[in-house]
Amino acid sequence: MKEQRSFQKGNETGTLYVVPTPIGNLQDMTFRAVDILKEADIIAAEDTRHSKKLCHVFDIGTPLISYHEHNKKEREGELVARAQRGEVIALVSDAGMPAISDPGVDLVKRFIEEGLTVVGLPGANAAVTSLVVSGLPTDAFTFIGFLDRNKKHRKQVLEQWKGSPSTLIFYEAPHRLKEMLKAVEEVLGNRNIALCRELTKQYETILRGTVEELKDRLLEEAVKGECVVVIEGATEEEQKALEDVPWWVEVSLIDHIQKLMDEGETSKQAIKSVAVERGIPKREVYQAFHVEEEN
Repeated sequence: MKEQRSFQKGNETGTLYVVPTPIGNLQDMTFRAVDILKEADIIAAEDTRHSKKLCHVFDIGTPLISYHEHNKKEREGELVARAQRGEVIALVSDAGMPAISDPGVDLVKRFIEEGLTVVGLPGANAAVTSLVVSGLPTDAFTFIGFLDRNKKHRKQVLEQWKGSPSTLIFYEAPHRLKEMLKAVEEVLGNRNIALCRELTKQYETILRGTVEELKDRLLEEAVKGECVVVIEGATEEEQKALEDVPWWVEVSLIDHIQKLMDEGETSKQAIKSVAVERGIPKREVYQAFHVEEEN
């Protein structure tokens, strides 16, 4: 157990500040965020060109250094060393809260591992903003972020959350939205949904309805801008129905065998277990497994 006293005097090492920036409207920049960015020794930015424009608006002269998915490993050591010398580092993403669907999460983890102070500032966040205007329940919610581009993996993630009563929050790129909604309808059904795009900007748009209604609407118009999709959680009836259905009902024989093997069974044991669970001849399972292996 490690205890952090964020503002204890006499601390000889520096601090990493996680600083949210506006997701659209510049007026959402907080006074504290501006002060921290001005006082920091350096700003670690996802895209220095983008952040330079923000700094210009708020008269922030602090030097910028890039920190993104492609250089994070080499940058982490450098930023940790600077903090160990007593410097203050401010972490920003292109928009919103750093470390949410963002490589900044790795920098935060590294600082914690090194025993350095990490301070988060409250501020703009597209996921929570979308949730509170969606009209869907807010007492329990789950942020999932971007779904996998791979069709099979995308469905697997949706299957994982199918029985959750929590409101589900996703990020999605506009050109993948139709494919995502198709998968949502196939796995989760025609639930209530809200699509939020261009939040806080002039063309902010929120569409509320069902998955089917949203799919039909998107046939009529193209979607632009980053999207947040908020989906209603499973009803009590849906949860109960899932409890009565074995997990393997919606997976193939091969996936069923593979899961048991991943859990430690040999292929021979897994084939036997699958045959028993599904109530089918062992020979049929064996044949399916080995045909797949040959392919």
